[in-house]
Amino acid sequence: MNLFSHQQKDFIDPDIDGGVETETNTPAPTENSFVEILRFSLIALLIVVPVRMFIAQPFIVSGASMEQTFHNGEYLIVDQVSYHLHSPERGDVVIFRYPRDPSKYFIKRIIGIPGDTITIEGSTVTIVNEANPEGFTVNEPYIKSMRDGVTITEELGDREYFVMGDNRDESSDSRVWGVLQEERIIGKAFLRLFPPQVFDVMPGEANEAVMNSVE
Repeated sequence: MNLFSHQQKDFIDPDIDGGVETETNTPAPTENSFVEILRFSLIALLIVVPVRMFIAQPFIVSGASMEQTFHNGEYLIVDQVSYHLHSPERGDVVIFRYPRDPSKYFIKRIIGIPGDTITIEGSTVTIVNEANPEGFTVNEPYIKSMRDGVTITEELGDREYFVMGDNRDESSDSRVWGVLQEERIIGKAFLRLFPPQVFDVMPGEANEAVMNSVE
C-alpha cells in the first residue's frame, strides 16, 4: 500500500481518565502499514495452515490412470473431513499416500471395502461379503478399458481397501501392490476447479447403489 502524507505534527488529545490534556504522537503511516501487513499475514496463516492440514488440500492430477474421469493437469480440492465422520465407501475417488513410497500421492477409486472378498477375472470384478453371500458383479460404467487375462482374489480385513484406476490398463493399483490401509488415505475428491470447463462438485462420484449389480 502506497501512502502519501505531509510531515506529522504533535496534536492534543483529551486524557479521558484524568480529564487533562496530554500530547501524543501519531505513528508514521509507514509504520502503520507494516503492522497491518504483518497482522494480515498472521491471520492468513492462522486460517490457511489449519485448513490445509485438517479440512481441504489442493492436488493436481498427474498421469492417465483415472481417465476418462480425470485427466492430466486437472486441479482438485480434496475433502479431509468426511472420513473423520464415517469410513470410506465403495465408489469413492480417494487421494492417498502410495504404500511403497509415502512421499508420493496417488488418486484411485475404492472398489473393495473391509469384509469384502474381491475376485477379478479379466474385466469382471465380483465381490462376496456378508450382505451378498452369493456375490455381485461390480457395475463400472466409468472405466476406460481393461485387458482380459488377469485373475486376482483378495480378502479384505479391517480398515483394508482395494483400489483401482478407472483406466485399468494404465494404472498401478491394488492389483500390483496390494491392499490400501485406511490410515494412508488423505481424503476424497471434493471439487474439480481447473480447467474451468470441467468444474464439478464431487467429481467422479459413483455410489455403492450404482456400482452394485447383484446376480
